[in-house]
Amino acid sequence: MSSNGMFDLTGKIAAIIGGASGIGEAVTLGAVKMGATVTCLDVKADAAAATAAKAGGGATSGVVDITDAASVNAALDAIVAQHGRLDIVICTPSINVRKKILDYQGEELARVLNVNISGNFNVLQAAGRIMTAQRTGSIVLFSSIRSLVVEPGQSVYSATKAGILQLARGAACEFGPYGVRVNCVGPGVVETPLTAPIKANADWYNAYAAKNSFNRWAQPEEMVGPTLFLASDAASYVNGTIIYADGGWLAQDGRFTPPGM
Repeated sequence: MSSNGMFDLTGKIAAIIGGASGIGEAVTLGAVKMGATVTCLDVKADAAAATAAKAGGGATSGVVDITDAASVNAALDAIVAQHGRLDIVICTPSINVRKKILDYQGEELARVLNVNISGNFNVLQAAGRIMTAQRTGSIVLFSSIRSLVVEPGQSVYSATKAGILQLARGAACEFGPYGVRVNCVGPGVVETPLTAPIKANADWYNAYAAKNSFNRWAQPEEMVGPTLFLASDAASYVNGTIIYADGGWLAQDGRFTPPGM
C-alpha cells in the first residue's frame, strides 16, 4: 500500500456524531475530502443537514441523541442497511457545567454524566456490536487534556473525560480480537460553541492561550488530522490510546521563562 493510500478514506463508510458544529463539522468536511462516504449525525437535524450539504461528496445526515441507546442503535443500523457495513464511527459531543464541587447540583451532575459517559458508552456499544460482527472498524472518541489536568470548576467534566479515555481503552481490549480499533483524541483549547463563554472573557481567553507553547487557541480544523489518522489504515496498529492535540499544553510546566533562557 502506498503512503497516500494509508491515509486515503475512499470507500470507507463513516458516521460522524456531533457533526453539525465545531470539531464534528470540521471532521465531517475533512472526511469527505479524504474520500469517505459520510453520514453527519447530530441532535440538531437542520444543522446536520446543512453540514452534509456543505461537505458535498454525497454526504448525508441524520438525527441521533447519544443519551438514548435506541436512537444510537437506529442511526448506525440505518447506515449499515444502506451501505452494507460501517467502517468508521467518530463521536465528538460533550457538555460542561463549570462549577466548584460544593456548588454542584444533583441535576447538573446527572446531565453531564449522561451526555459524556452514558452517551459515549451508547456509541461504543452500538458501534462495537456492528464492527465486531463484521470484524473490522475504527471508533474514535473525544477525550481532552482534562483527562490528565484539572482546574477549579472542572472536576466533573475532567472526570468524564478521563472516563471516556478508560471506556475507549476497555473497548479496545474487548474489540481488538475482532479487528476493531478504539482510540481517543485529546484536544487542548479549541474555539468551538462549547468554549464560546471563555472567548467572551479576554483575560480567561488569553490565559488559556498562554498556557500552551504556541500561545494561541486551536481551530476546529486542526483536530481533523489527528482524528482521521486514527480512523485511517495508517493507524492500523494503533489501539487503546490517545493523541493529545494540545499545542504543547501538557508538555509545558508553568508560564515563567527563567532568566537567560
